[in-house]
Amino acid sequence: MCSYCGCRSIDMIGRFTAEHEELINATGLLRRAAAVGATDEVVELVDEVATLLAPHTDAEEAGLFTVLRRDEDFIPYIDSLCREHATLDELLARLRAGKLDLADRFYADLRSHIEREEDGLFPASLTTLRGDDWDEVDALTAAAVPATSAPPPAAL
Repeated sequence: MCSYCGCRSIDMIGRFTAEHEELINATGLLRRAAAVGATDEVVELVDEVATLLAPHTDAEEAGLFTVLRRDEDFIPYIDSLCREHATLDELLARLRAGKLDLADRFYADLRSHIEREEDGLFPASLTTLRGDDWDEVDALTAAAVPATSAPPPAAL
């Protein structure tokens, strides 16, 4: 995970990076449970991961992605990240439904996605966005995704 450009000093990027770390840790537990066939534990852990993932991806899309989309150079990259968000949600739903063999793929896809954000989009946003832009990212994120907006685990 990126630690060289200073983008973590931006509150929202620091938040997203901390959430990435939480997601990786929770997904590690999920992988281990799936590897030993602990179906009930997998369901609980999928719900935990989903509770972390949904508000995180919603926040990214509502704030940072919205503001960066104003620069047409970012649109294809952001579109691909949004597709990855959807794929991660689909994989979690399939894991919850008993497809335990997808745990390693979910983990690999999540890691790859996070690397693309932390090594690509986040540093680029640091050089592209200015103070007012970051204020807008914060406002859009807060308006669209209140801190308590995590969907109930049964939503999967």
